[in-house]
Amino acid sequence: MVEAVPESINFPSEEEKILQLWQEQDCFQECLRQSKNRPKYTFYDGPPFATGLPHYGHILAGTIKDIVTRFAHQSGFHVDRRFGWDCHGLPVEYEIDKSLGIKGPDDVAKMGIAEYNKQCRNIVMRYSQEWETSVKRMGRWIDFKNDYKTLYPWFMESVWWVFKQLYDKGLVYQGVKVMPFSTACNTPLSNFESHQNYKDVQDPSVIVNFPLVENEDVALIAWTTTPWTLPSNLALCVNPEYLYVKVKGEKPKLTQTGFPGKMLKGKKYKPLFQYFAKCAEKGAFQVVTDNYVKEEEGTGVVHQAPYFGADDYRVCTEYKIIQRDQAPICPVDASGCFTSEVTDFVGQYVKDADKHIIKWLKEKGRLVNTSSFKHSYPFCWRSDTPLIYKAVPSWFVRVEQMVDKLLENNGKCYWVPEFVREKRFGNWLRDARDWAISRNRYWGTPIPLWVSDDFEEVVCVGSIAELEELTGVRVTDLHRESIDNLTVPSRCGKGMLRRVTEVFDCWFESGSMPYAQEHYPFENRKEFEDTFPADFIAEGIDQTRGWFYTLLVLSTALFGKPPFKNVIVNGLVLASDGQKMSKRKKNYPDPGLIVQNYGADALRLYLINSPVVRAENLRFKEEGVRDVLKDVFLPWYNAYRFLVQNVQRLQKEDGIQFLYNENTAKRSDNIMDKWIQSFTQSLIQFFKAEMDAYRLYTVVPRLVKFVDMLTNWYVRTNRRRLKGESGTEDCLWALETLFSVLFSMCRLMAPFTPFITETMYQNLRHLIDPASVEEKNTNSIHYLMLPQVRESLIDERIERAVSQMQSVIELGRVIRDRKTLPVKYPLKEVVVIHQDPEALKDIQSLQKYILEELNVRQLTLSTDKDKYGIRLRAEPDHMVLGKRLKGAFKAITASIKDLTSEQLEAFQKTGSIMVDGHELHEEDLRLMYTFDQSSGSAAQYEAHSDAQGHLVPSDEITVYYRCQPEGEYLDSVIQAHIDFILSTTKAPLLPFPVPKAASVIIEEKTQLKGLDLELIIVKGSSAPQVPLNGPACTYVNLKVKADNKEKEGMVLLENPRGDNRLDMNKLKKVCSSIFGTNNTQLRFFNDGTELANQTDLQALSGKTLSVTSGSSSPAPIHTTTTLLCPYVNLLLCNAQPAECLTGEVGTLLLVNPVGQNGLNYSGLQSEAAKVFGLRSRRIKLYLDQDLTQADSSVKSLDTKTLFVKVLPTTAEA
Repeated sequence: MVEAVPESINFPSEEEKILQLWQEQDCFQECLRQSKNRPKYTFYDGPPFATGLPHYGHILAGTIKDIVTRFAHQSGFHVDRRFGWDCHGLPVEYEIDKSLGIKGPDDVAKMGIAEYNKQCRNIVMRYSQEWETSVKRMGRWIDFKNDYKTLYPWFMESVWWVFKQLYDKGLVYQGVKVMPFSTACNTPLSNFESHQNYKDVQDPSVIVNFPLVENEDVALIAWTTTPWTLPSNLALCVNPEYLYVKVKGEKPKLTQTGFPGKMLKGKKYKPLFQYFAKCAEKGAFQVVTDNYVKEEEGTGVVHQAPYFGADDYRVCTEYKIIQRDQAPICPVDASGCFTSEVTDFVGQYVKDADKHIIKWLKEKGRLVNTSSFKHSYPFCWRSDTPLIYKAVPSWFVRVEQMVDKLLENNGKCYWVPEFVREKRFGNWLRDARDWAISRNRYWGTPIPLWVSDDFEEVVCVGSIAELEELTGVRVTDLHRESIDNLTVPSRCGKGMLRRVTEVFDCWFESGSMPYAQEHYPFENRKEFEDTFPADFIAEGIDQTRGWFYTLLVLSTALFGKPPFKNVIVNGLVLASDGQKMSKRKKNYPDPGLIVQNYGADALRLYLINSPVVRAENLRFKEEGVRDVLKDVFLPWYNAYRFLVQNVQRLQKEDGIQFLYNENTAKRSDNIMDKWIQSFTQSLIQFFKAEMDAYRLYTVVPRLVKFVDMLTNWYVRTNRRRLKGESGTEDCLWALETLFSVLFSMCRLMAPFTPFITETMYQNLRHLIDPASVEEKNTNSIHYLMLPQVRESLIDERIERAVSQMQSVIELGRVIRDRKTLPVKYPLKEVVVIHQDPEALKDIQSLQKYILEELNVRQLTLSTDKDKYGIRLRAEPDHMVLGKRLKGAFKAITASIKDLTSEQLEAFQKTGSIMVDGHELHEEDLRLMYTFDQSSGSAAQYEAHSDAQGHLVPSDEITVYYRCQPEGEYLDSVIQAHIDFILSTTKAPLLPFPVPKAASVIIEEKTQLKGLDLELIIVKGSSAPQVPLNGPACTYVNLKVKADNKEKEGMVLLENPRGDNRLDMNKLKKVCSSIFGTNNTQLRFFNDGTELANQTDLQALSGKTLSVTSGSSSPAPIHTTTTLLCPYVNLLLCNAQPAECLTGEVGTLLLVNPVGQNGLNYSGLQSEAAKVFGLRSRRIKLYLDQDLTQADSSVKSLDTKTLFVKVLPTTAEA
């Protein structure tokens, strides 16, 4: 029996009741049971860490995943949805180290790995209950009981299997590599991780003397900014071609003319320290030569500590001072403290030891000079402590050799939005480097390699059974404490093999989850192979360098195919001010409170109906969630309540039991019934097509629009029929129509708003004829399939007719408002003039609704404007035309106002018109309909046309107003009602003048209490934009000498500001492209010092860099702050950047290299659009906010700031 619907509703409370219902009936599991024999739809859930609480980014991604998987189920698929947890790795260990005061491996050794890992295990699921509560409260259906955790032994075993496949394919190797190393976290970092946190620091700068053994009165002097590496010095390196000189005295005097560095080769010198004096037997403490030594910085003599510098390691290996397979000369432990070999500084943290080492050097007479040196230095992203560079043995997966295959497989994936595949992800793949997968840690999946002491015999274990076979021990856990003590007998007579100590990078585990969550290949082999690749995954755009990447690398290496078919990439959820959400700043509302106040459905719909689903950023605003309740849910709820009220009335007054059966329901002949049925079926058709294409961002606006059509048009215009005032049969037709539409809508909206649809369905299902239901169990709306499109009900002619009717009614309402005539006052006549007789027929068929809604007695239709004295008139656009024509503007204004209606009608068709010798276009004139004052109609009628602004809820606007004559009255009214005005417009309200650069959406003049009120709505916020001094983006000048040619030019290090930032690898590629150096190996120098791959280029902005090819060194250059190339800055005025860009300020070089590739004006416009990701949009360039037209002579624009105005598309116009 259908129950009465209360007048008011508390959505969060109703959602709690639905959660209870789902729990009592075990609805999610029942859903899976019902679908178990259907075709499978595979979904992979990327695992989050449970050491932190869920935030809006998690909620957004979870909502997208829930919508798509619910839709797949309702489309006839079986969808397993298993929650995953990332349990290992640095985030967990760092929390333990902080809480227990652990400083390094010695502390872990004292505690024992077993106890340390036990502590990690205890906190790894610290917030798992909060996660489960939050996820369920958001209405997401996902299996927590049948989850996967990366710490499960069966998961870890599959990770072993993945690694063994790579090892057997020859894709795994061990390398000693100088890597960024976090001493706080005791582990090397990838280059990506090391680039996340650069800071300007002041480091010591010292020059040290090294007396020659053959003559201690002669010493080489070397410069370093890392004194802590001096105890590990094993050699000095000079450039064989440079000229060196011998000088004498405190005020040096030249005692010998220059001689080449190669003459110093092999000379022995006295070691600074005696810690590694025995290394002299292997050739240490001699002068070696190499071209990497530069003369522009330092003394031309570089001290060599081979295990703390990449070039040092290479050079000392070439001179056999060290061997690749020897014990490293690396007296610094994983905590960054000196080990026992360095007796004078043992236990000291290297950065703290610098001052003690300098003091020691001074006491021993080895210090020549000391000062400080400011530079940009990398810090650990997790602990915010300085990184050091040290050689650590690491295990790598060969990625560089499979780049082409990675790009090919990426091309087989369907990305939403598509540009992420080609640009952001594609660019990352093209630059892919071999992947360091090992970490010198404890809490992780151990790397399953057992090796001999000399590393010549290696056994890779791929399963627990294989481990038992090799060791004779059966284990039930694969963490270090369970297997580190196991040994494997050598097959080559090398004694017992022991496991390497490293564990996997946790990204290797998450990239293995497609196989590991199924315990493949040990179980579920056929099930996995039948459903791989996944049909769908979704995560944030930051995962292009994370999970998306590791998934693709491993699936390509294992199976040669992509790991997923379809992926949705969401943007970032920012605070309302556009800043990153920060717990410290408290600049965003708590998600739990938002759900508590407005409900999960409102938050879900707000997030999904926003730019964030197109991989753009969303500024989160609480009022946006509140508006979903007010503008969508309440009208929808009221329509549902109105239906139930009238079904109960029908039974009470007429004794008729209402039961809906789609198969037996009679076709109504009422035009509004036909319209809403047609509109519904068109929506279902659109919904399925767009959801099949994963375009959630096109679906939700249509669903929201449908709520408006249902509540504000169908229910409103059919209230009397639904109440039975036009007879029982007509009432039944209307009720059946309304029920059918509401029921279809609930099924369509169920994936998006699972709570409110369930609430309505639990009552509406009592009105469904059981004989019409195909599903066996109909206890939840989420068991039901999506409605099928009934194409026979689609009538485009009726939909078009109602659209015309709506335009007439809306225009009539505007005229009433303008004349302050409430609808309750009847009017004699409404005249509709349209050039298309067919449109007039459509309007005629809906006459009674127009008369009723506008409260007029007569509807008159006509194609004859002249009969009613209607004519077109034109007004010049003062902002655009005034600036362009300047002095001629006043004269042409009168001519524009004198244009006849016939001339303007021709202008409407052609888009251009000649006035006083000037060609005018659409953006120059504003057209409006008015009455010919001599016709007599002006006294009887008021006119309005159907021009619209085409705004969507997420658009930012500003409203400007002006009143003539000016006075305090209007201002006092505005101030008295400002809260109401702002809550209605949701936009700033400002007095004139309107900025010239503003993008006017619509403007209107009206009479109010004897005053002329003018309103203008413009796109965007009201913040003023100011021209810039100097380039808006960071840049470097370049002087290139390559291929026997010399060129000069510039490279922008970012564009627009904050986006597309270059690192050294990208700089080399850009430079090769600009200067045509083909495949030449380029080297970059700043003040004579060669730039390393880790260099923070942003810190070099404004510098002049030398660029050479091969081994050649640059000649000294004069650094200039003058820009080598002409440029313009760009300010985006009236649009948002696209293609994942966020910056609204950019820079364009007008020529590059110097004297080449000059832009013409059309090229400038095209390139300016590209800067902001607006490739397909037409733009105009202005010199200021007053829209002064930019000169078409590009040369004259050098150093100017251009205001970029995006012209409307045909759809927006």
